[in-house]
Parts: sequence; structure tokens; C-alpha cells
Amino acid sequence: MPGSAVRTFRDPDEYQTFTCDAQHRVVITAPGVYCAETTRIDLPRVTMRRAWQSLPSISHLTIPPGRSAICFPVDGDQTSGVWGGRDIPSGSIFVVNSGGEFHSRAGAGSRWASLSLSAEALAASAEAHVGSDLKFPAALNVIRPRTAAIARLLAVHKAASELADTAPDILVRPDVAKVIEESLMQAAISCLTDPDTTAVRQPARQSIILRFENYLEANPDRPLHVLEVCAAVGVSERTLRMHCQAHLGISPQRYLWLRRMHQVRRALAVADATQTTVTAVATDHGFWELGRFSVAYRTLFGELPSATLRQQKTKSRMVL
Repeated sequence: MPGSAVRTFRDPDEYQTFTCDAQHRVVITAPGVYCAETTRIDLPRVTMRRAWQSLPSISHLTIPPGRSAICFPVDGDQTSGVWGGRDIPSGSIFVVNSGGEFHSRAGAGSRWASLSLSAEALAASAEAHVGSDLKFPAALNVIRPRTAAIARLLAVHKAASELADTAPDILVRPDVAKVIEESLMQAAISCLTDPDTTAVRQPARQSIILRFENYLEANPDRPLHVLEVCAAVGVSERTLRMHCQAHLGISPQRYLWLRRMHQVRRALAVADATQTTVTAVATDHGFWELGRFSVAYRTLFGELPSATLRQQKTKSRMVL
């Protein structure tokens, strides 16, 4: 059944769980007050999303096998983000085929939009609209559509998002959902089948950065060091640093540190304040200089680690 949701988040962990059709991990890379807004519309064949985050971030996303996604910046004057190791300026789209995995990074205040649908539905729509299947040479593709095509996709996507915000009951109607879905599919196929061919580019090779991320995901409960990770991934520190800079925009040391800080925050948020302490959680994640850790935590997340732990205690009391 068609439906929609418009949500505001003050926590990146809550924001990432709202991406129901993809595995999504968010790491905030700069201090400040975090806020995210997202609109999600579920149509019979298409899931569309429109999102904004106040702080710069790195995301690791995996599209499920059998689905494809089309992602693009919303604002015409938006500073380019980097998806799969390539700049994605306004007017371009990032296409992820079945099971594609990649990192994206965006600056503060960036707005992005996407469509997600089954690979079969995408192929069928292409056959219906242009009489041929879509043939992509790689799992990830960067395409610059012609101006009229991307303008139409942006306009239809925006109109649907505005309905979700102002008149969500209308989107539940099957006849309205069908018209919106068909308009989105037609606009997307136009972008994919009539690109400015001089601007079609393949994302940078990313096998190393994915092995790096997969090793981190496989070892979430202990602090990792760069040389250990390099040995596991099978590359030199210099090579890993080059790939992290291209895909993540930061060094592997900085990325490991940010991940650990986020892991501490998640652990504190779910911990029982009567059973554990900030010291125990911090040291479990490899932070031994507690004074420096507390300062860094407050700078990054805007509160002391003890405040995060106390909030969970307050929630527990409210439940009781």
C-alpha cells in the first residue's frame, strides 16, 4: 500500500535506521549541532527519498541484491559530494546496480534525493519507454543527463515530496500513487537512456576501500590500529591512505577514530547507568586518556559522555 513519512532527527544513529531499503552507516566528521530531515515515499514499485543533514558526514551504503538506486543532488548550486570516489556535481546522477556497495561524503547542509526499485522493474520500465534494456558496464555509474531530463526528474521528485509534507493522505490513493510512480519512472529512464555521453564516467576503483570497511564491520567490538588493518586488507599504509583520501576525504587514522567515537556514543546511549560507567565504556573502545576523551567527545557531539549515559537512565525511569 502506498504511504509516506516526513521525519526530523537529532541523532545520526536514528537517522540511519530510517533507510529501510539499504544498509546505511553514518559517521559525522565535524562538530556541531546535528539535525537531519528526510522524506520517504513508498510506491508500489518505487521507494523515493529526499534527505538533508546539517553536518558533514561519511556514509557507507549497501544496496540489497536485486535492487537498483538512482541518487542525485537536489540544489542547483550545491557543492559537489563524492559518491564511490567520484565528484557528483549538480546535474549528475549516481546509479547503483544490484547489490552495489559504496561510500558517500557530503558537506554541511547538503541535500540529496534518490529512487530505489527492483532491477526487474527498472529493466521493464526501460523496455516500455524506449524499447531496450539498460546495459551498465559496472555496478556504480556516474551519468550526466541532458538538462531537460534531469530538470524533469528534479521537478517530479520535488512535487511528490511536497505532497508528502503537506497532503500525505493524497499519496495513499492508488490512482495518485500510480501517476506519481509512472512520472518518476519515465523521468528516470529519460536520464539513463539519453545522457550527455561525454560526461559518462566510471567511479574510482573501490575494492580496497570496501575491503577496509568490511574488515571494520567484522570487528565492531574492539579498537583497531592502522597497521593491523593494512595487514588484514593486504595493502601498504600509503596505499590505504590514498584510497581513504579519495573515497572518505580523511586519513584512515581519522576515520578509525571517528568510528570509535560513534561506537562509544551508541554504547553509552543503550547502557544501563546503574551497571556501567563512562570510564568502562571508553576504555572498552580504546580511549585511555579520559580527560582528552571527554573534551573530544563534547566537541564532536555537543555534550559530555556522562550526559549521554544519564539520558538513558532517565529514559529507563520514564518507562518504569
